[in-house]
Amino acid sequence: MEPSVHAIHMLFFTVFLFFFFFSSGHLTLALVQSSASSSNSSSVQINSNSVLVALLDSHYSELAELVEKALLLHTLEEAVGKHNITIFAPRNEALERQLDPEFKHFLLEPRNLKSLQTLIMFHVVPNRIGSEHWPVDESACSEHGTIWNDAVHLTTKDSGRKRLVNTAEIVRPNDVIRPDGVIHGIGRLLVPRSVEEDFNHRRSLRSISAVFPHGAPEVDPRTHRLKKPASPSPAGSPPALPIYDAMAPGPPLAPAPAPGPGGPRNHFNGESQVKDFIHTLLHYGGYNEMADILVNLTSLATEMGRLVSEGYVLTVLAPNDEAMAKLTTDQLSEPGAPEQIMYYHIIPEYQTEESMYNAVRRFGKVRYDTLRVPHKVVAQEADGSVKFGQGDGSAYLFDPDIYTDGRISVQGIDGVLLSPQETKVPEKKTVVVKVVTKPRRGQLMEVACRMLGALGQDSHFSRCL
Repeated sequence: MEPSVHAIHMLFFTVFLFFFFFSSGHLTLALVQSSASSSNSSSVQINSNSVLVALLDSHYSELAELVEKALLLHTLEEAVGKHNITIFAPRNEALERQLDPEFKHFLLEPRNLKSLQTLIMFHVVPNRIGSEHWPVDESACSEHGTIWNDAVHLTTKDSGRKRLVNTAEIVRPNDVIRPDGVIHGIGRLLVPRSVEEDFNHRRSLRSISAVFPHGAPEVDPRTHRLKKPASPSPAGSPPALPIYDAMAPGPPLAPAPAPGPGGPRNHFNGESQVKDFIHTLLHYGGYNEMADILVNLTSLATEMGRLVSEGYVLTVLAPNDEAMAKLTTDQLSEPGAPEQIMYYHIIPEYQTEESMYNAVRRFGKVRYDTLRVPHKVVAQEADGSVKFGQGDGSAYLFDPDIYTDGRISVQGIDGVLLSPQETKVPEKKTVVVKVVTKPRRGQLMEVACRMLGALGQDSHFSRCL
């Protein structure tokens, strides 16, 4: 009995080892496969036969360029790696000739990148939709979600002869067919409601401007004021007077605000806008010194409010408290010094961080006029920001777009800008020395003078002296 029991134990032990190694082998294989699949998913490889490559090489190069500018190539590569996609692609003619230039400019602005991405993703559906998937009945409608969590609707018209996606007609169904997707050519761009609302909002903000009831064909050179009323100016026209003429000495009270949105009876209220941006500086923190100077210098605040009321725009470069603390008593003790320093920090243009940074990136150095005539502020790109001034008196754009209401823009800087003082070069007194040159004598006169000199008669002739 004992040998048989031992044999049974050995049989069970052999079976146990067999199953253990068999299961561990399968487990190892599964781990290898899962790690391989995870590595493949992290780095998607696009085949040359991909629908994305076909989008670049076909009649949809304008759309492909928009995809690159929207920084969506990686997103589309991931979508193609996970599943088939369907692209409703407007042809180049639709984007070149039929698209509103103002809307195209809006899409290409860097600050509207999210709107451009929303627009592009509105044309991509994360599943394969062939021309046979359109509903046959005209009353039917099939809805498909896009990559950007929106939905497009497929319908038909004219007894199935016309296929529509939203309001755009499919002009080239199944134009490009690839293993990972299909492209349908459409006749116009699909614009989601959110992008349309953003565009209308931006356009309505740009249309806000002062409306002057009278023009200014003649200016009194003595007072720099309008000499006589003229014909009404069209809506949205710029101020009649240059800003430096509008700053000429006048009554202490600001004149009546010019017609425009923003104040009572649809007039600009420059005084309230100046108070608003001063309160914004106080609530923002770190700019209390600048706000105190503007409050104490009532003439400067009144002047700024009057300019805004008349339709002018201003950009204030506001030094922070740390920079203002570095001003010495000598710099502020001279009569009118605080006003002159503040005037040097006010640019008679409406500039934002984006506009100034784009300007210095493109042109290197940009000179902005200031209200301290004739000094200008030099701006240039430095360390990925905007640097104002030169040398020790320079300052960087530190807190951009603290206050922007379309009329007044406040940009925080980390230094106080001091205008370059005019250095007078002392005039050097030049001593005029009168040089008397002897008249040149010819060879014949030279011979005659030598002969007369030998005889002692040369002193009687002035030409021989």
